[in-house]
Amino acid sequence: MIVGIGVDVVDLARFERAIARTPRLPERLFAESERSKPVHSLAARFAAKEALIKALGGPATLRWHDMEVVNDEDGNPGFALHGATAAEAAARGITRIHLSMSHDAGIATAFVIAESGPATPAPPETGTDET
Repeated sequence: MIVGIGVDVVDLARFERAIARTPRLPERLFAESERSKPVHSLAARFAAKEALIKALGGPATLRWHDMEVVNDEDGNPGFALHGATAAEAAARGITRIHLSMSHDAGIATAFVIAESGPATPAPPETGTDET
């Protein structure tokens, strides 16, 4: 069941100016693994974190570093949750978070859907049947 939805957009030029004005901003907003990304990717990750905050109902206990945008083996984006953010998701019964991000025409955007219910099982392994 869907328990939260969040969406956010970031103006790329404004985000780039903010980083130029405050060079330590990436350190405050992003986990170390995220900081080496180009500015348009950082803007999309910022939008993703804002969208996640909205999907979780905006509790004040959330911390930027507790919401790490990661990619799976196929390159699809998702979240690695830590600390207070992981605790908040667990308290709300959230077992799966969907993330979509994009950037084009000077805008970065992100959309998050948080679901509760049984954890999604791993797909069955494929192989040969040696009978």
